[in-house]
Amino acid sequence: MKLVIQIPCYNEEKSLPVTLNALPEKIDGIDEIEVLIINDGSVDKTVEVAKSYGVKHIVIMPHNCGLAKAFVAGLQKSLEEGADIIVNTDADNQYCADDIEKLIKPILSGDADIVIGSRPVAKIEHFSLLKKFLQKLGSGVMRIISSTEVDDAPSGFRAFSRNAALQLNVFDNYTYTLETIIQARAKGLVLKCVPINVNPDLRKSKLVKNMFDYIRRSVFTMLRMFLIYRPFRFFAIIAGLFLASGTILSLRFLYYYIFSSGAGHIQSLILSAILIITGVQIAVIAVLSELLSINRKLLEDIQRRLKLQDLK
Repeated sequence: MKLVIQIPCYNEEKSLPVTLNALPEKIDGIDEIEVLIINDGSVDKTVEVAKSYGVKHIVIMPHNCGLAKAFVAGLQKSLEEGADIIVNTDADNQYCADDIEKLIKPILSGDADIVIGSRPVAKIEHFSLLKKFLQKLGSGVMRIISSTEVDDAPSGFRAFSRNAALQLNVFDNYTYTLETIIQARAKGLVLKCVPINVNPDLRKSKLVKNMFDYIRRSVFTMLRMFLIYRPFRFFAIIAGLFLASGTILSLRFLYYYIFSSGAGHIQSLILSAILIITGVQIAVIAVLSELLSINRKLLEDIQRRLKLQDLK
């Protein structure tokens, strides 16, 4: 059983030594542990530091492509290196490396395909009250959208089985955390969460430079992924709103027509007709989108088979 610990890096020459020193050398149930560095366009000595600590596997991105692209590149390289389990952690050592054993345990036992480390958000001292609130709110919204029991949706401390890594696709250029949760449910992958510990803050987040920009990007990502992986539900909800509104207005018209001798309120009938027709059209789109979703699933199955052939 081979474990690959991948670490996306962007100018991490100062924090990377701390992270590498903390990684476990032995874990029960694991025969081989390897470290993979994804250098996402660093302009400092990140690569030199990694090599000086004996890291043999380094992916060099052509420029600063962003966390999501670096994550995907890491998964692909880990699969090529024969990983049975892939753990993704951050280069700033925010996640406690001793919890990697806890993180991969559900995969080793066959109880999960993806495991997310849930941070004690309420107890993290360097998180502001606003950030703690938004983290909890975002995870709550993600539970509703993804139909999972995820506790800490933005957490990047994750373990993936080989089967899960083969099936994941990341379309967003900003982050992979939210997208992969929605995909897990849609692809029938078992997702579990385990409580983890965090280390003192070494530096400010490079992903969350502006809280409100992060919220905007996260909301857009959730909506887009919900549209891609739950298209029927997405359009059915919208169609239902239009149909319900149209029905209420039509009942309003009938009420005044019956009890006011048919006088006035013709505008309610016109608006009702517009809303109902629009609702029916959106319902048709919902059916068509579900057919497209089925086609996407077939294509993804073909993609997985091709990946397996390439890795042989």
